[in-house]
Amino acid sequence: MIRFEGVYRRFAGADRPAVDGIDLDIAEGTTCVLIGPSGCGKSTTLRMVNRLVEPDAGRILLDGRDVAGVDPVRLRRGIGYVLQGIGLFPHRTVAENVATVPKLSGWSRARIADRVDEMLALVGLDPRDYRDRRPDELSGGQRQRVGVARALAADPAVLLMDEPFGAVDPVARSRLQSEIGEILRRLNKTVIIVTHDIDEAMRMGDHVVLMREGRIVQADTPDRLLVAPADAFVESFVGEDRALRRLALTQAGVVAVPGEAADAPSVTAETSLKDALALLLSTGADHLAVTGNGAPAILTLTAIREAASRRT
Repeated sequence: MIRFEGVYRRFAGADRPAVDGIDLDIAEGTTCVLIGPSGCGKSTTLRMVNRLVEPDAGRILLDGRDVAGVDPVRLRRGIGYVLQGIGLFPHRTVAENVATVPKLSGWSRARIADRVDEMLALVGLDPRDYRDRRPDELSGGQRQRVGVARALAADPAVLLMDEPFGAVDPVARSRLQSEIGEILRRLNKTVIIVTHDIDEAMRMGDHVVLMREGRIVQADTPDRLLVAPADAFVESFVGEDRALRRLALTQAGVVAVPGEAADAPSVTAETSLKDALALLLSTGADHLAVTGNGAPAILTLTAIREAASRRT
């Protein structure tokens, strides 16, 4: 869906390239997270997709077509874009913000109104309550939801998200990441996310690309990045607690085994092993009942420990 071929960019006066000849394929319907230290080139990489930044060399292909040959305005209208500051128009209502691209694309009023309500409902905002509000009447999390609704309003195949949850308070951030990630997967969008937050990368990415000084150090699934870091830099970046991060990626239903646990604390099959472990430790129980897996099942501390240490 998206291919980077030898993409290179150096800004005037810089002592090294911002992006130094990267090659990367992002499959249709997947979420790719770009992560790395400040100045590693991740935001520049993202902004070259919709030509907010132009590469000096190499090319970027979108469905096999070089984006350099597409009119920038037309290109950007076909790519959703969510940024850290959210960028809602403060003088416009929520509905008017969400309608921005459909209106520019010449949609009818009725079609736009239906789409606005559909998008607000999709991101968990009741249209009747939020349609006529202005951005300054919303919380940070609500503004971010409106930003996502606006980016999706014209049904783009590709969505770019640059530090999308950076302005949201920590309490709301985790929930937003999970909910928005699930929405994007359900809609089968091809997504590139830039973040500095390793937990966000692990939670939202189908693939995680760790960059350093304009180059890709490792591109892998979240699980493989945690289990098999390519070098000492990757190992240091993902942190010493990567076993716990791995538990956050695995659901209880995956490692539960058949069994009855009438008096044990219970979790759903979708509960992460990290949360299940916390419940075990706080209650002093030696196993949990797992619901929603069909037949009765249990999860033990031993199974969690084995899942954390597994090398594949």
